[in-house]
Amino acid sequence: MGQSNPKPDEAAIPAPQAIHHEWRTAENSAAYLLPKIRTLKEQNPKLAILDVGAGSGTISATLAALVPDGHVTALDKNEAILPRARANAQAAGVSNIDFQQGDVNQLSLSDGSFDITHCHQMLCHLSDPAAALREMLRVTKPGGVVAAREGDLETECVWPALPGLVKFHGFVAAVMTKSGGSATGGRQLLSWAIEAGAQRDQIKLSYGTWYYATPEDRRTWGKLSSFCASTFISI
Repeated sequence: MGQSNPKPDEAAIPAPQAIHHEWRTAENSAAYLLPKIRTLKEQNPKLAILDVGAGSGTISATLAALVPDGHVTALDKNEAILPRARANAQAAGVSNIDFQQGDVNQLSLSDGSFDITHCHQMLCHLSDPAAALREMLRVTKPGGVVAAREGDLETECVWPALPGLVKFHGFVAAVMTKSGGSATGGRQLLSWAIEAGAQRDQIKLSYGTWYYATPEDRRTWGKLSSFCASTFISI
């Protein structure tokens, strides 16, 4: 489904704290899912993928590039971010993608519509992540895959452990919890999936890290004074 060209003001450069969101791609943020995409694509090149909580769409666009004969539906609750997401997809040169406003807790999508339903660091912001996973399971075809990756703020590490950095790290974790989310989403994914109705033998777990150590990474994070500063390991 094609998208109209966004107006310049609608696709403006995002605020500094959004820089990290647009650094994310399927390759660096959903690597665990790529082998499954290749396998499913061999069986059916016309894969239908739902990306929930797509934000500014860089993961969504790179997923679309991986399935040129398929289609990606990218969904976000915040309608204001969608013009930026469309602009990013257009810049990436993908057209097999559409962006919609929607709430993961009440997906206006039919049962069994997608081969793959994906989210990245979305469940940790929700008060009932199991309910969101239940909806994601509902719209996924039998034999399909629901894929989720979550961070774990309480296992992040920073060095040097400057007092300001340590205090800021604790503040971010506290805000996540106080706003109704979870600062320990990574370790809770299994229990959330079981609560959502998945059987244990259907669930495959994996573990990965992000780290920021190169001069380029450090410069990028140094600009994000309202979000993060210095190098840290995200687990």
